[in-house]
Amino acid sequence: MFILVVTIHIIVSLVIIGLVLLQAGKGADIGSAFGGSGSQAVFGSMGTPTVLGKATAVVAVAFMATSFALSMMSHSRAVSVMPASGPAAPAQPGAPAATPAPTTPAPQK
Repeated sequence: MFILVVTIHIIVSLVIIGLVLLQAGKGADIGSAFGGSGSQAVFGSMGTPTVLGKATAVVAVAFMATSFALSMMSHSRAVSVMPASGPAAPAQPGAPAATPAPTTPAPQK
């Protein structure tokens, strides 16, 4: 199931990249972003939605759904990339070896 969702997520991400690159830009020059050329909004007027715009919205929703599904699935997996304990420090040459702790308790007086 996880592999299926990852595969769908990769396909959807490639499709959304293609759809965004196919769309024409709203403002070709920097002046239109700051109110130049009769623009009334910062990012230009929305106009009528195109087929590419609607497809982008649908694919964006699918991308968010697969992202959410992957985050929920990865939360249930208990796999860590970190080791359980850190690496042991290398012994330095010439340093005395550590004596092990006694395994039997000392006699009481």
